[in-house]
Amino acid sequence: MAQGTDSADGRSEVDVLIVGAGPAGLMMANWMSRCGIRSRIVDKRGTKIFNGQADGLQCRTLEIFDSFDFGHRAWIESNHMLEICLWNPDPKTGVIHRSDRIPDTIPNISRFQQVVLHQGRIERFFLDSISENSKRTLKDVPGWEGGIQVEHGVIPTLLEFDDKQAEDNDAYPISVKLRHLTEEESRPKQSATSLNGSGLQDGLFRSNLAQDDTEEMLEKSKALEAKAGKEETVHAKYLLGADGAHSWVRNQLGFKLQGESTDYIWGVLDIVPITDFPDIRMRCAIHSESSGSVMVIPRENKLVRLYIQLTTTENVEGGKKADRSKINPESILASAQRIMSPYKITYRYCDWWTAYQIGQRVGNNFSLKERIFLAGDAVHTHSPKAGQGMNVSMQDAFNLGWKVASVVKGTSTRSILKTYQSERRKIAQDLIDFDHRFSRLFSGRPAKDVLDEEGISMDEFKSAFQKGNLFASGVAVDYGASVIVAKAGDSTEQGDGTEVLGEEKLRVISEQELAKEIKVGMRMPSFKVLNQADARPWHFQELLKSNGTWRVVVFAGNIKSASQKTRLDALGEKLSSPTSFLNRFTPPQKRYDSVIELLAVHSAPRQDVTIFDFPAVFHPWDDTDGWDYWKIFVDDVSYHEGYGDAYKNYGVERETGCAVILRPDQYVAWVGEVDDYESMDKFFSGFMVEQARKGRAMNGGKEGAQLKNNGNGAKLSVTDEAVVGTAAA
Repeated sequence: MAQGTDSADGRSEVDVLIVGAGPAGLMMANWMSRCGIRSRIVDKRGTKIFNGQADGLQCRTLEIFDSFDFGHRAWIESNHMLEICLWNPDPKTGVIHRSDRIPDTIPNISRFQQVVLHQGRIERFFLDSISENSKRTLKDVPGWEGGIQVEHGVIPTLLEFDDKQAEDNDAYPISVKLRHLTEEESRPKQSATSLNGSGLQDGLFRSNLAQDDTEEMLEKSKALEAKAGKEETVHAKYLLGADGAHSWVRNQLGFKLQGESTDYIWGVLDIVPITDFPDIRMRCAIHSESSGSVMVIPRENKLVRLYIQLTTTENVEGGKKADRSKINPESILASAQRIMSPYKITYRYCDWWTAYQIGQRVGNNFSLKERIFLAGDAVHTHSPKAGQGMNVSMQDAFNLGWKVASVVKGTSTRSILKTYQSERRKIAQDLIDFDHRFSRLFSGRPAKDVLDEEGISMDEFKSAFQKGNLFASGVAVDYGASVIVAKAGDSTEQGDGTEVLGEEKLRVISEQELAKEIKVGMRMPSFKVLNQADARPWHFQELLKSNGTWRVVVFAGNIKSASQKTRLDALGEKLSSPTSFLNRFTPPQKRYDSVIELLAVHSAPRQDVTIFDFPAVFHPWDDTDGWDYWKIFVDDVSYHEGYGDAYKNYGVERETGCAVILRPDQYVAWVGEVDDYESMDKFFSGFMVEQARKGRAMNGGKEGAQLKNNGNGAKLSVTDEAVVGTAAA
């Protein structure tokens, strides 16, 4: 039986069904594996991973990978992009020359820089993570002991949705009929050029120059149904359509992509180049005088990707696709040779190729009743040269995954699900606007002089490139006010127009001036801090693993100051109460930090402080492991890695500090005074579900677990039934 199948007739129930096993679908499945959510992920393609496809990984994406514990794999295997060379025609001779160099990644915006790596390797990192984590988190769920695996060669044929059950948390309002294909049926068509015995693969089946082949695959599978295995019906609580620009799920919902296409057609070659062009191992933007443009992307394993402007579609009648039979590796290379002249370029080995028509479109809706969602190319398409397609697609699912998981687990209300469209559709719209400007500057003819109004100013192009680098990095994402982002202002204006504020009586507003560089709505920046217990330096982002937990980060200030210590102790007393938000929103038999983790970063001299100067709630007790030494940190000098100067870089006052609430995706939700417990409680009360608590409180109160010194050293003395962290997470 398939995963989650619970009857002989093929009927099955899952919490989340994911259609499409590209980067967006795999990101969603990865979240589900971390959070222990019963999920299935299906893809109409066979198991073969094709070469080429997307390759750029931006800073924010690498931060996300690191939070899932496989960032190091991408960092080691990838080619690192450090510099961009701009090549333009000489104003007098028209011959291309290097006119400028700029950093590929803006220095100091992240602890990572942009890299490039074959999409197949990226998908492998996800598959390993999904398998490993789902076997751990689902091992006690009957039928799911083997974890979550991608089911290839499976195509949806029918979607039904009962909107009357949309608000019932326990309902399965979505029914999807799945058909299992043969290996032959699930294999995408390759062009004649690719089938000439060389084994060369193309990506035209994914290109917008190709027609959607879903219906053709369905018709073929009907004729071979007896041979092709079985059909089954899956009942799901939630559905994600991450099935590409030709999205079957989007079409079933009747949603549309809105936007336009340009006249520009570009080809792509992945080759090992043979050339005298001096910057072939640098990222380059090359504008020729009249033959078009090339972008050079050096890749791993000696490969270089060339994005090559081919032609315009002015002779193509409105709405019709260009004649792709005239596009092949030879014609694409010939265009590159014209653009890069007088430099020579050819190849003996080509790994992959494709072609596409530049267009920018965004979906009119990202979800249906917050039960069926769309992500990635299913809701936004654009040119690939800005390195955004795969990155933004994965970040769609990164935004959505923890929200769905927390609702399924019953720790959050469904109100947070509306923020997916509000946040991600706004980002998609910004991306389309950026790509619209950028792609036209890239594809346009350079201006011959200041009077050439039809030409593109190369100064304007450089400026757009530099500004675009910040946007493209992913670190500039800024989510608007909502039930989970405590900003002032109108959420409809700051998002895509969706109202996402929740109850006015529970709304809190951040005091941004207390942490000027920890921007509410943006991802938490990273600077080095030291573990108080062992002096090891950590990048702060390394402490923010993507495991579904919220974080309350207390920048405790100088706790050697009596007044500041009094504030900290008062906060600890409130947090330790059995009625605190740490306890109210934690399910029975779970430790509070499985839902809301408490971290502290103080500014007193490290050698003058121990963890026992903090209230016990900051270093919870476990009957097996003892005290938790990994939640208290200090902004101080390390022996070997210098001074992170975190308070200064975060814009936090060293004496008085502040408090910060971080979402499970590391975005800043609230900033306030260090002891403003009431605002913290009010914030979480706006969307979290109170749990039925039984037995002892887990974080202890004022009379909880303490260390007492009897003259022979410290020992544990339990003075009350309220014990710090008695239950294991």
